[in-house]
Amino acid sequence: MGAWLHTAPGRYMLAWEQARLDHAVTDAFGFHALQLGLPELDGLRANRMPHRWVASDSMRVPESLVLPPLDDDLLTTQQPHQPIALHCEFDALPFPDASIDLVVLPHALELARDPHHTLREVERVLVPEGRVVIAGFNPASLWGLRQRAGRVRQGLGVHRQGRLFLPSAGESIGYWRLRDWLRLLGFEVEAGRFGCWRPPLRNEQWLERFAWMDRLGDNWWPVLGSVYFLQAVKRVRGMRLVGLVRNDKRKSAAAPAVVANRRPVAQRRAEPAAEATTEMEI
Repeated sequence: MGAWLHTAPGRYMLAWEQARLDHAVTDAFGFHALQLGLPELDGLRANRMPHRWVASDSMRVPESLVLPPLDDDLLTTQQPHQPIALHCEFDALPFPDASIDLVVLPHALELARDPHHTLREVERVLVPEGRVVIAGFNPASLWGLRQRAGRVRQGLGVHRQGRLFLPSAGESIGYWRLRDWLRLLGFEVEAGRFGCWRPPLRNEQWLERFAWMDRLGDNWWPVLGSVYFLQAVKRVRGMRLVGLVRNDKRKSAAAPAVVANRRPVAQRRAEPAAEATTEMEI
């Protein structure tokens, strides 16, 4: 994957994903952020969390890439320190439960050994209301069709014409399939979009000639973008926020007070008769 990012389509995809990641993580607040995979892409550079890690499942040192510049409106006077490099398996993250506020996965699920288990690990380490940002290749696109055609030709033994357009490692995960996985794990998808509508061309000049497809793709064929971008929030059912407890129960009506009469019953009965006798005498 790192070598493919140095090609013309790789740099084209990297510029689009870097811009989307910068805007997605700049408003994510918390203390701990984690990026899984693709250390060549700095997905946390616009985030201001004090503790950040970039995890990789390989000990290979990534080749330096020329990243697109950060937008001026995302720059701050005090930029955070560089993230800490971490080597670990994606399906066994070295973090306790509910300890990470933000997780970024740029093509990590496609390259993971077990994408299901990796996504479950992300759900485990995320705090309630924590955010996950995922970028991946869209198999239902021109790039995806070109990749499948190359695999078929390789299976038939046509090696010269069976060159793969995308990296050979991993398998693409469909956008709607990934949404179903997130929903089963209790995530709520907040936003999703597609990008990179240019045809699968390796030549940079020819790739630039089809730049007009990016301007029309978002309006006319959005779901055919070669790359998708997805944001989701971890929801915990039955969670109650800590605060003042409002008592909505109605108070029962107070019973009438009972006043005791200390006079004897015979005396109370004789009083009306005495009053009537007095009136007759008058």
